Amino acid sequence: VASPASAAKKEAAARVLALMKPAIETLGIQLAQQPALQIQQRAGPAMQGVAAERREIVGREIEADLRKYVEETGPLVRDRAVKLGPSTIGPMLEERFTEDELREIIVMLESPLNRRFQQSFPEMQRALAEKLVAEMRGEIETRARALEQSVGKRLGVTAPAATPAPAPAPA
Repeated sequence: VASPASAAKKEAAARVLALMKPAIETLGIQLAQQPALQIQQRAGPAMQGVAAERREIVGREIEADLRKYVEETGPLVRDRAVKLGPSTIGPMLEERFTEDELREIIVMLESPLNRRFQQSFPEMQRALAEKLVAEMRGEIETRARALEQSVGKRLGVTAPAATPAPAPAPA
């Protein structure tokens, strides 16, 4: 059984947590977005059943619903993640790292180079996602159609021949 953390160690862990706040917030937002992304993926094939003249309107309405969900739910989950961080991550930091190690982590997280890297990372991630989608869309759509046809055959349902599968959205 580990001895209780000193006040200085608790303070260092709290500082690490404060520096981790943006990552914790991002985790909360991503968790809130997952159901919307899953619903969006399932809606794609279902849109084929909507009358052609209504597809664009229904698509925009669904996009608005998804956007509203994320705008309303995202902040709730983000804020709860930040609130749970100290009681969840704090004890783990205190248990797994010495006070000196926590101070080293703080120096690393506060370094100008790390900050610049963290600020640049979303742009790098977006660029990679865009290039990946551009290069893989055709292959993914082809493979998804083949999978859809295979599953359809197993279920005794024939999928529409020209139903393109949704390509992954850029992050």
